[in-house]
Amino acid sequence: MNVLYSFRRCPYAIRVRMALYCAGIVCEVVEVSLKQKPAALIALSAKATVPVLQTEKGDVLDESLSIMRWALLQNDPHNWLQFADQPANIALLQTNDADFKQWLDRYKYFERYPDQSQDDYRQEAVRCMLEPLEQRLEQDVYLGGNAPCLTDVAIFPFIRQFAGVDPVWFGASPFQATRQWLERWLTSEVFTAVIARR
Repeated sequence: MNVLYSFRRCPYAIRVRMALYCAGIVCEVVEVSLKQKPAALIALSAKATVPVLQTEKGDVLDESLSIMRWALLQNDPHNWLQFADQPANIALLQTNDADFKQWLDRYKYFERYPDQSQDDYRQEAVRCMLEPLEQRLEQDVYLGGNAPCLTDVAIFPFIRQFAGVDPVWFGASPFQATRQWLERWLTSEVFTAVIARR
């Protein structure tokens, strides 16, 4: 059986579990304690960071986007891959996984990064990600147009995390299209299924 090493709240693991669920791929999910990582995980991946997938054929994938693409190449019933490789979506995903993730971590854990204020970190996150995302979502319901694509799924857990740092601020922010997009994902079957406690 496929074995997925995961951590329930990790945004990288969430997006992988959503892709696996959509593709209908059954996995044994091993919930990892980040303070005491299992020896099997360390043996599979030198990085020992979740998510890591060991396929039933014995292949090991330890990058979340690689796992997502692998799953959807097996079965992509909603055509999530169709628009993922458009240049605008590639650029947005690269921003999410690099600059935005950096600013998000500083915004969320600002006490650890005293060089700037929490408001400063939030503004950097807004500038690099929320503003371009809002512009895109004002034009289309999803980043895939009228239907979601892999980019929506890959970015959503990080926007969820950003919104959760200060829900009052986010709720009053000018990013209405992003809030509506986020709410659609939060109430979607795929997210509610993978985030449910087991």
